[in-house]
Amino acid sequence: MGKNLVEKILERHLLSGNLVYKEEIGIRIDQTLTQDATGTMAYLQFEAMNLPKVKTEVSVSYIDHNTIQVGFENADDHLYLQSVAKKFGIVLSRAGNGICHQVHLERFGVPGKTLIGSDSHTPTGGALGMIAIGAGGLDVALAMAGKPFYLTCPKVIKINLAGKLKPWVSAKDVILKILQIFTTKGNVGTIFEYGGSGLKTLSVPERATIANMGAECGVTTSVFPSDEQTLKFLAAQKRKKDFVKLEADKDANYSKIVEIDLSKIEPLTSKPHSPDNIATVKSMKKLLVNQVCLGSCTNSSYKDLVTVAKILKGKIAHPQVSFILAPGSRQVLENLAKDGYLASLISSGARLMENACGFCIGNSQSPQSGAVSLRTSNRNFLGRSGTKDADIYLVSPETAAAAVLTGKFTDPRELKKPYPQVKLPKTFLIDDSLIEWPKRNTSSEKIYRGPNIGAPPKNTELPEIIVAKIAIKVGDKITTDHIIPAGARMKYRSNIPKYAEYVFENVDDSFASRARRIKESGKQNIIVAGLSYGQGSSREHAAICPMYLGVRAVIAKSFERIHTANLVNFGILPLTFINEKDYDQLEQDDELIIASIRDIISSGGDILIQNKTKGISFNTSCVLSARQRKIILAGGALNLRDTN
Repeated sequence: MGKNLVEKILERHLLSGNLVYKEEIGIRIDQTLTQDATGTMAYLQFEAMNLPKVKTEVSVSYIDHNTIQVGFENADDHLYLQSVAKKFGIVLSRAGNGICHQVHLERFGVPGKTLIGSDSHTPTGGALGMIAIGAGGLDVALAMAGKPFYLTCPKVIKINLAGKLKPWVSAKDVILKILQIFTTKGNVGTIFEYGGSGLKTLSVPERATIANMGAECGVTTSVFPSDEQTLKFLAAQKRKKDFVKLEADKDANYSKIVEIDLSKIEPLTSKPHSPDNIATVKSMKKLLVNQVCLGSCTNSSYKDLVTVAKILKGKIAHPQVSFILAPGSRQVLENLAKDGYLASLISSGARLMENACGFCIGNSQSPQSGAVSLRTSNRNFLGRSGTKDADIYLVSPETAAAAVLTGKFTDPRELKKPYPQVKLPKTFLIDDSLIEWPKRNTSSEKIYRGPNIGAPPKNTELPEIIVAKIAIKVGDKITTDHIIPAGARMKYRSNIPKYAEYVFENVDDSFASRARRIKESGKQNIIVAGLSYGQGSSREHAAICPMYLGVRAVIAKSFERIHTANLVNFGILPLTFINEKDYDQLEQDDELIIASIRDIISSGGDILIQNKTKGISFNTSCVLSARQRKIILAGGALNLRDTN
């Protein structure tokens, strides 16, 4: 039996375990990336390891999320990141150079390599034939220290793409179709591997859009073969030497094969408030649109923006539409300017933003109250835009352009004009002057710390018995944005006591004070949740901040991969209902008792929880590897390292 592409790459990097579905494996990591919203904590954790330099082939620190500088906090964090990069041999991509995923694709990604990043959309690198995985900051710090990255060996689903996209249909519509098929839940422990005759029609930027939003399905990552399209992209980046041909064997085995005919896909949209709430653009019936945001790591390549420029040429944005443009990288911006497309977009009424995440994370350009905002980004969770009552729709660049012109949700095929053809340059204009490369001798470099930067807090060892109160009960699809908000609050990412004040702010703004009171009373806190708890961002603050407030366990119907790992890393038990109906019997403020928990975690088995308030009990499971059990018993990975 031949091997699939995932098996081939993982096999070359395997350090522990066996490539058997659901078995924990440890792999060697070649590259890491961080961004400023999660990177500060990752580097504080790396500092605690007392190593002189990173041990990866390349580690890149990107400043791309919190580039808006209102107050001193973000600017201080940027200086901290710059000084840490110099000290530990890390490449720095300065503010203004672009969004980590776009820049990494352009300048650092290499077929066949492994990459983990402290951002959930790190799988964008799969467009180049990498195994690229989003992870919590502590896991990235450990990888920089030369430690293995641990994950559950995934199953591989093959997605065969046949045919060719019709005019006015693009890669964004492909991934929205995939989200319609797979939804956002039930795909933990899975990798999507793409193949089929349709691949030859998709450029690397188009593949990147598909790989990027695979994260919304909850898969570990997505991977494309490295082929002629890959070679063409790397040659345009003057990195032809990095090309390696990679493909699956013809007789490779997959857990499932899904066939998608590209020619049958039509313009789609993701409706509020979940990426898998899919509908056709035509069915939106000319809904009025107030804002259109073009860009983000999903659709901000040269091809995406030139396509829109050509659609809008000679036209002006509809009077009721605020038209926002955020190129994915400085390279994209400079090439748009060189070729005349930037001036064309500005002439059409585009408001030029920084080459940064900005509107995607609610860090700028929040829409008006009750607005309809069409965005080419990847998430439309409730409140993520910064305006809680706004309706956010995810669309392709073509659909976005149509709305800019008409002021309404419009199927771009109705524009009655020729579909613009975009020919990618054989060689891009490349300017790496905003990339800082580390020096060989870094021992004398000093690290800058502003007043908003504090050491990462640690948990205590797991006690023999947990006496706790349910501090909050939440429903299905609770995202990390629900748990710890981004946007304006993210400037406190290096100040855990302050950031913790906003845990569950968008769900119940009394949670933090209530959890603090329970903790001060001598009890611990428990969160009760429904399906797919911890969707979305890799933001480990969604575990650190609850831990700081005394949360010892989360009991849920199911968890998402990255958040589960983050909970374990900070000593919080991820418990799953054995009988989901037990969820219905629990209420906020119920007092729960978990006896002999250290013995159960050490030996395995179901965990009986007594509800003292209701006089009932129920069983939960806690599926952990031997390594994770040690971490939980120690109260977190930081404590475990101290004891080794």
